[in-house]
Amino acid sequence: MRVDDYQREAMTLLNPALTQQDVLMNALMGLCGESGEAIDLMKKHLYQGHPLDREKLIRELGDVAWYLAEAATGLGVDLSAILQRNLDKLHARYPAGFDTNRSQHRAQEEGNG
Repeated sequence: MRVDDYQREAMTLLNPALTQQDVLMNALMGLCGESGEAIDLMKKHLYQGHPLDREKLIRELGDVAWYLAEAATGLGVDLSAILQRNLDKLHARYPAGFDTNRSQHRAQEEGNG
């Protein structure tokens, strides 16, 4: 499946009563909520003795994907454009692959530190 095909199909399930701003706000709130559910599964696994429920984690990550597609739609961009910009940023940051030293001093290199 191609990511933009996913976005188009997923958005056929979007509430049609939402304005574009509502779509974006719902998406950002949904991303936070679903990410929280995913990390809660890991917390229970690491600190409360629960087995890692991989199937539930996969479902939660699917929900994260849906809200990410919704956020892209709310911004009026293809999801593939967001993903490509992220790759471009990461390749610029780590041109030879991940580098621990570069990661630890990134804020200083970017003038943020």
